[in-house]
Amino acid sequence: MATQGTQESDERAGGTGRRALLGAAVLGAGGAVLGLSGTARAADARHGGGQGGLKGLPVPTVIGHRGASGYRPEHTLGSYELALDMGADIVEAGDLVPTKDGHLVCRHEPEIGGTTDVADHPEFAGRKRTKLLDGVSTTGWFTEDFTLAELKTLRATERIPANRPHNTLYDGRWEIPTFEEVLRWQDEQTRRRGKQVWIYPELKHPTYFRKLGLGTEERLARLLREHGKDRKNSPVIIQSFEPTSIQRMNKLVGNPLAVLLSGANSRPWDFVETGDPRTTADLVTPAGLKEIASYAQGIGPTLDLIIPKDSAGRLTEPTTLVRDAHRAGLILHPYTMRNENPFLPADFRKGSDPDAYGDAFGAFRTYFATGIDGVFTDNPDTGVLAREDFVNR
Repeated sequence: MATQGTQESDERAGGTGRRALLGAAVLGAGGAVLGLSGTARAADARHGGGQGGLKGLPVPTVIGHRGASGYRPEHTLGSYELALDMGADIVEAGDLVPTKDGHLVCRHEPEIGGTTDVADHPEFAGRKRTKLLDGVSTTGWFTEDFTLAELKTLRATERIPANRPHNTLYDGRWEIPTFEEVLRWQDEQTRRRGKQVWIYPELKHPTYFRKLGLGTEERLARLLREHGKDRKNSPVIIQSFEPTSIQRMNKLVGNPLAVLLSGANSRPWDFVETGDPRTTADLVTPAGLKEIASYAQGIGPTLDLIIPKDSAGRLTEPTTLVRDAHRAGLILHPYTMRNENPFLPADFRKGSDPDAYGDAFGAFRTYFATGIDGVFTDNPDTGVLAREDFVNR
């Protein structure tokens, strides 16, 4: 449990300690970055990239997106562990969604027809539903209609087999992990590897679940407190696409927090629900970033907000987002780098095979050069090698 008292009150009320660890680690004129390795400092000095980071982690930070999801079915302990084996600095262990009986489990979406073998279970055929999920009609099976015991009878499968047919070899090998299991796994891996393992869970569709009476923020905060991981220096960063969810977490825990940002013309679903007319474009203005910095320490923008693409899918000129976010004291962990052709900018594709790799190293190099502080990637090994190339060139 977290220690009660003045320190905890300060962390929850103001977040100044957190910002010293995460947001204010951004270099100012003549400033220093907390905990940067020599490699990261060299990158900053020579290339102007990687200006801020988490204490003890290299910059640019390589974040295993749903583990090593380029090689294993996502959000499984197998995917998470492989990400560490490949050198990921942080593992995005958990897109968190609740079960009917209130447990937080790790799935990309509450709809699990595309990531499990639920369709092969005749006993659950009657659970198939069509629901409105953040305004989108969605048909399938939803975690909130299953108890944890029922979900544990399912096994994970590859979400995009057309792009990753090799990953289907592992279909059925792993079950759906709970976030509590992930927290225990984190401790086990930290002991086994002799260094602190970081995780980066995301609260999925918090407004949707709150309306169902399954508020996820409080559940997450309770688990973090029970495991002593709810403080400013805890190796758990929390993210969400809904700014009000991060604001709520800011009052519940002391952890580093990040607001995820989708396309410029999109609106966070909590804004839609409350009638807030602002779009992502408003949030990435200097004024919008200053507001985010009042309750969060970082942002996770889509890569298109860093460098937009033209109508042919080719990269254009970088925006000012990196500079503006750093001036606001925020770090940037954009998403998502993948090796396969369809997911790369057109400049870096090779051929037309959807399962073939393009010039991922070239794409990583281009994004690192903008000064981002890290990146989510399905291919942590590629990200680690690309960082080595970048800092040593």
